[in-house]
Amino acid sequence: MPYKFSPSSLSLLKECPRCFWMHFNKNIKRPDSIFPSLPSGMDRILKAHFDNFRDKGKLPPELASLKGKYALFDNIELLNDWRNNFKGIQWVDSDGNTFRGAVDNLLWNSKKLVVLDYKTRGFPVKDDTSHHYQDQMNIYNFLLRKNKYKTENYAYLLFYHPNNVDSDGDVIFNTDLVKIKVNVKDAEKLFRKALKILSEEIPEAGEECSFCEWNKNLNSA
Repeated sequence: MPYKFSPSSLSLLKECPRCFWMHFNKNIKRPDSIFPSLPSGMDRILKAHFDNFRDKGKLPPELASLKGKYALFDNIELLNDWRNNFKGIQWVDSDGNTFRGAVDNLLWNSKKLVVLDYKTRGFPVKDDTSHHYQDQMNIYNFLLRKNKYKTENYAYLLFYHPNNVDSDGDVIFNTDLVKIKVNVKDAEKLFRKALKILSEEIPEAGEECSFCEWNKNLNSA
């Protein structure tokens, strides 16, 4: 049976191989948790904000340090497909397994593409913050290259975090632009690992998986 993977589903593999196996092989999924609406709201207005500058042939002030090096990717129809969570950038392997990821935006230097991803945080960026998104950036670049697009060996993460509230009650956000190296070979290894685990017997739970621990305690009660 062919599988369909996304960066979020592959992150589940790293959290807990057992939950990952149950999700795909038995259609037994973790209970839904409350997801904050702020990140999705920020994502929507940021895309509109960047599109407005793209249509003017400019970069927004958040990317002032990149001026003269890049332009925003201007193939609007293609970008809309690649942003769509139900479509995204796709690649299907020889066995029919589908790998898909939806980007926020792309930069273009006339030769290669550079992934640009928006992140909303409650606090300023720490030294290790960008590492949490390494797999995601690797996967996006892997998918672009599988679709015959050239990409640089790095991506940009643009972090937004609240700084203060002005006298009019408007929340002021600070931004941090972080450059992160990418490794498409690591993305391919992750895909292959996922397929291997799903082809075998149910694996052990992740050491810190609270879902599996809860289920174990429930069954032993």
